[in-house]
Amino acid sequence: MSTDPFEDASAGYLVLVNDEEQHSLWPDGLEVPTGWRAVFGVGGRAECLAYVGANWMDIRPAGLRAAL
Repeated sequence: MSTDPFEDASAGYLVLVNDEEQHSLWPDGLEVPTGWRAVFGVGGRAECLAYVGANWMDIRPAGLRAAL
């Protein structure tokens, strides 16, 4: 079992998104940081990573995409 809550395969996670539409895996039970909102979970690490892979196709920040 990992002591790093961001690397624990047996823990529950959320998928967070910020205003730039960037995604992040976040351990369940930790406070969601200001500027981020939960869009998926609580789920397993693999399930959350699959959600990110299916929903964050263009990793450029939204502001950059809009400027181009």
